[in-house]
Amino acid sequence: MGKIPASFRTSTVPMATLLKNPPAALPNQSTVVEPPEKPLHFPKKKSQLSGKSKAKKTRTATESPKSPVFFNSPSLLDAKKIFASITTTYPTPLDLRFHNAVLQSYSSIATVNNSISFLRHMTKSQPSFSPDRSTYHILLSQSCKSPDSDLSDVHQILNFMVTHGFTPDQVTTDIAVRSLCSADRGDDAIELVKELSFKHSPPDSFTYNFIIRHLCKTRSLSTVYNFIDELQNSFQLKPDLVTYTILIDNVCNGKNLREATRLLGVLGEAGFKPDCYVYNTIMKGYCILDKGSEAIGVYNKMKEEGIEPDLVTYNTLIFGLSKSGRVKEAKKFLDIMAEMGHFPDAVTYTSMMNGLCREGNALGALALLEEMEAKGCSPNSCTYNTLLHGLCKLRMLERGIELYGVMKSGGMKLEKASYATFVRALCKEGRVAEAYEAFDYVVESKSFDDVTAYTTLESTLKWLRKAREQGLAA
Repeated sequence: MGKIPASFRTSTVPMATLLKNPPAALPNQSTVVEPPEKPLHFPKKKSQLSGKSKAKKTRTATESPKSPVFFNSPSLLDAKKIFASITTTYPTPLDLRFHNAVLQSYSSIATVNNSISFLRHMTKSQPSFSPDRSTYHILLSQSCKSPDSDLSDVHQILNFMVTHGFTPDQVTTDIAVRSLCSADRGDDAIELVKELSFKHSPPDSFTYNFIIRHLCKTRSLSTVYNFIDELQNSFQLKPDLVTYTILIDNVCNGKNLREATRLLGVLGEAGFKPDCYVYNTIMKGYCILDKGSEAIGVYNKMKEEGIEPDLVTYNTLIFGLSKSGRVKEAKKFLDIMAEMGHFPDAVTYTSMMNGLCREGNALGALALLEEMEAKGCSPNSCTYNTLLHGLCKLRMLERGIELYGVMKSGGMKLEKASYATFVRALCKEGRVAEAYEAFDYVVESKSFDDVTAYTTLESTLKWLRKAREQGLAA
């Protein structure tokens, strides 16, 4: 991997290498550069090949072989013939797991009626095979993924289960709900939850919160609230702390901090005490809106309530303050978190670097990179993309090219924003060939889709051509 260029190490290289006029506050340094005791290398990528080979060895040693049967046709007659050939090939009785795998393979391409018929054929031809609840859950999961506009297939499987002595339980409800939601059938999931709650068993907290989270992503907030109220009034299913956290996170992502504050009050009235995660979620919402003072207020409220901030708390706060241009305050929290035993990570330092670059202090960001590595924290892809974007924005192209070289040697991917800024900076200086090389690297490294990469380069070249025609570029 490539080393960090010497011009990025302010402790071993005179700052004059980065600034034409070094500030007077810098200590006198020798013109002879001494190599550091421990050279700072770009973090090496973990060997994926050895890990994969180990994983394969572990799987073959510990896991049972899966069904070798792959049904290519939904034909019931063909499925019966294949199953007959299997049973005659293996003289010893096959276990439940193998039969379930065969059923799952066939039901994934067959209709519900044919899947039921195939299961009946399996039990008839193999008396040693006794289906259990998991067998029927395979059919249930597949029925939920069918393209039908109603729940007729699901009801058919549920009735089939009951007929054979398996009353739907909470696991049944969970499998059905998750399968319906994965098939984008949220309305059917709501209807089925109500039905199963009335006839058999209401969902447990995991299933309940899963569907709430799904509805928050796909439905309006009023729909979610109506669903919560209906389950509470009809089946005494009350939201818990996780439910309120999901709702608060949803409204914060929608920048509705007023509703988040109201939900915080409702949470308290319901007898729950907000935990660190709830406060972090609200703090994140304020940071999205660049409301640093309110974010600090949430932090202070946490401390008053006796809730100990965690690493996510400090990272969120430092990100929000840096993003809103309050880097000095963010730096103070960097020291506070260290005092509290939370060591800054790549997210912490990257947020600080972003803030420093935003206020035009690229050299401060580079110094922070050095401090980061000196403390044993390895920069990640986001760190380098943030620095590349900042250096090019501040017209420090040479430093940006050096950093880009480090990223290439480390096999790191370019993000869209840093790539666009880098290409534009190169074209401004008339270094079009290097801009094309950056485009080639994006394509080769699969940083993002080729169309976006080419469109960015093409628009930049059009801008350059127009600027030259107007005499605004060399």
